[in-house]
Amino acid sequence: MVSIHNLGFGYSKKKPVFEGLNLELQTGNVYGLLGRNGAGKSSLLRNIAGLLTPTSGQCTVNGHTPHLRQPKFLQELFFLPEELHIPPISMKEFVSVYAVFYPNFSQNQLNEYLKEFEVDSTARLTELSLGQKKKALISFALATNTPLLIMDEPTNGLDIPSKSQFRKIIASSITNERVILISTHQVRDLESLIDPIIIMDNREVLLNAGTDVIAEKLSFKTVQQVTNHEKVLYSEHSIRGFGIVIPNEDESYTKVDLELLFNAALEKPQVIKQLFN
Repeated sequence: MVSIHNLGFGYSKKKPVFEGLNLELQTGNVYGLLGRNGAGKSSLLRNIAGLLTPTSGQCTVNGHTPHLRQPKFLQELFFLPEELHIPPISMKEFVSVYAVFYPNFSQNQLNEYLKEFEVDSTARLTELSLGQKKKALISFALATNTPLLIMDEPTNGLDIPSKSQFRKIIASSITNERVILISTHQVRDLESLIDPIIIMDNREVLLNAGTDVIAEKLSFKTVQQVTNHEKVLYSEHSIRGFGIVIPNEDESYTKVDLELLFNAALEKPQVIKQLFN
């Protein structure tokens, strides 16, 4: 679906955002894209969506070159940015203007999503709260049924019940023909949803793996005392003790903790790259 080889991009020649980036995204998955501020997550999403042009390398989506913005490519992708810019019209009017560009758009699905999210489809979109705006556009995005759906920080602005609704709706909408790519800082909100996990840092991809593969290679444990410091990739103190990440040497499977995984990747990037690449 999405194939990226030696991709480079920068807003200036002196300071690339990333370079030599390699990534493959396969259908039937909800990918979670993680990275600290400035790691290049949003820039990568915009390169995939064709909103930015790479300075080197190649990015293809279903055989299309994104930055050429050809009509066939555009109707197979929906990009939901973190910052919303919406016209002062109702959702019904929004659909009449934009749905025509998406041949697989489903009005029935849109109605179901809006009902699940409890969004008033008759109200002007600009009069809705940030959370309601987000839910309205997430509903439309899912109803387009594009093979590739990209969302940048979609849970920002959502309250706790809405985040639960979001996870439920996304889980029900994934198919074997679709890729959903979600960039997020809110890993706890999406921990049960995103899989595989992509971690970016220092202009490169440190990890791109499913949680089953991560659980094969790493153990996530809570201990009262940290021992064997040389084996510990990352440790974090909490009221329950110390959360640690260590190589899985005894083939015992533990639940993947995304926050610990992310911090371990930033703490020991070379070790993570060796384990997973």
